[in-house]
Amino acid sequence: MSPETEALATLRGAMIEICSGTAFVIVGLMAFAVAALRRRSGVRAIVWVGIWSAMYGVLSLVGVPLFVSTLPDWLRVAAPYIRVAVEYLILVVATIAWVELSLGRVRLILKAIAFVGLAIGVIGFADFIFSGSPDKLMPLNSLLGVFDLLLLLTVIIVPGLSRKYLVLPSRGVLAVGSIVFGLEAVFADLSRPLGYGMARVWDSLAFAVLLSSFGYVALQIVFTGERRLLSIESELAVARQLQFSILPTTTPELSNLRIAAVYEPMTEVAGDFYEFLPVDQHRAGFLIADVSGHGVPAALIASMIKVAAQSVIRCANDPGEVLRRLGSILSGQLRGQFVSAAYLWIDTDTHQARYSAAGHPPLLCWRAAAGELQRIESNGLLFGVMPDADYPVCDLTFASGDRFLLYTDGVSEPENAAGDSFGDLRLEQVVRGNQSCNASELSEHLLAEVRKWQPASSTQQDDITLIVIDVL
Repeated sequence: MSPETEALATLRGAMIEICSGTAFVIVGLMAFAVAALRRRSGVRAIVWVGIWSAMYGVLSLVGVPLFVSTLPDWLRVAAPYIRVAVEYLILVVATIAWVELSLGRVRLILKAIAFVGLAIGVIGFADFIFSGSPDKLMPLNSLLGVFDLLLLLTVIIVPGLSRKYLVLPSRGVLAVGSIVFGLEAVFADLSRPLGYGMARVWDSLAFAVLLSSFGYVALQIVFTGERRLLSIESELAVARQLQFSILPTTTPELSNLRIAAVYEPMTEVAGDFYEFLPVDQHRAGFLIADVSGHGVPAALIASMIKVAAQSVIRCANDPGEVLRRLGSILSGQLRGQFVSAAYLWIDTDTHQARYSAAGHPPLLCWRAAAGELQRIESNGLLFGVMPDADYPVCDLTFASGDRFLLYTDGVSEPENAAGDSFGDLRLEQVVRGNQSCNASELSEHLLAEVRKWQPASSTQQDDITLIVIDVL
């Protein structure tokens, strides 16, 4: 072969390496972009695939003297160190990528391999810095890589093992990619001792096949997770509609009373609940409850309260008995959760009210004649603590211009950016300062003040429910 022909072949090989290395780096950057855009479950596998691809590309580039010669001086000096670091650590990154697709014992074994590989890489790189020998621990690293590859090939190829130990929506694609890469690696390792060196391009092609199959599976996992999330969101929207359907659609028309209710769930479904128990145009009960926790479990218990409330209408004039029966009905269904509740009975004929609560925030009562706000506390145990607890009852009288406010702790507990809660004091100040507002206006103003108290960038911190009752 003439010197010109040999130089041309060397240049051609260098250009192929530069192009393939650049392509793998670009693929890695694209993987990062996809992961940043999606931010869903499963994207960690894509991130590690991106790092894996970028490292392989960098390894290809720094192995080409022509490419290294074009780098700035400081990068040319760093190139050998980058090459050694990547050679040692690429196994660690590849193994972690596989960890994202694995389950059970295989996942634990892969984590152990990654840890051992990291230890080998740190020691090998440190030895290179002090002794200048880049390959001292590379045989050990290669042996670990062979074990890693054989383990993964076995798990992927055997259907029973792949179903048990891998998260694979499409086993066949990954199996093909892994087999192609494994065969090329074995053939390359066997041929080199015999003097038959393979062109680097075959390594790159085999890796590209493996990377494509791995990326395909990782994206499938992400898309499957997104479809599942969309399905859950759709079901939650239906659950939200159903939950709103169990709440009163209108406020009861009672003589000499004006009623306003606000219900603002923190999530699609909530653990707050309220109900009206009207007996006639002069008498009605007002129930409000707050289930511990949020989301679907709390919403299911709130739905149970709706059913239980229908069974206590006969004793609606006795708040203590209403709460005792509700607590007894719910006690076997709460599964470690707790419910606070408050119940107010109003009779406009006699101008009498009766109140009792189960671990709930106090009833606020504005006395128009005296111009003062009273906190009425008549609390027993939360539902779920004891099945047959007793609940003390507070008897009240009221007059024209008085106002009652029932609420859950989502009104008083939201925090501002400094971590200070809205608090009972501010709640009482809002009630005192808005006596000229009617029930509906007060509830809207109070809700606006709570929202203003929270940081603009934060979401609602708890379910909010309140009932305002004005006496005419």
